[in-house]
Amino acid sequence: MEHYTVEQVADLLGLHVKTVRNYVRDGRLPAVRIGRQYRIAKGDLAEFAGWPAGAPARRHAEVSSVVQIEGIARSEMDRVSTMVLGSLAGAPHGLHVEFAYDEERARLKIVVLGGLEASAQVLRIVDALVRE
Repeated sequence: MEHYTVEQVADLLGLHVKTVRNYVRDGRLPAVRIGRQYRIAKGDLAEFAGWPAGAPARRHAEVSSVVQIEGIARSEMDRVSTMVLGSLAGAPHGLHVEFAYDEERARLKIVVLGGLEASAQVLRIVDALVRE
């Protein structure tokens, strides 16, 4: 029998992890405690979510990307980071972008974590800014 973690269930249902934990603690979502974590059976999740019996869980894919830009001055790095962060307004939940600038080497690293389309959109923006 397949089991899910609280984090996996939250992702599948589009809920916050704390919400799923509350459902488990309230007894609305059956779960088994293994050590310090809960495990939710696939059938119990399907029943809770109202999915037809045997319905496959929603597929989910994520991407992790690191973009490294060489020879970029601080002023250019500020512009790129501001433009990228500005473009994230209204971005899907779960998209995470971080910047690390090494002034000595004039090197910018951009870490992008999230869904495929949202991450691709960020990478397209970075590409356009670097080509300018």
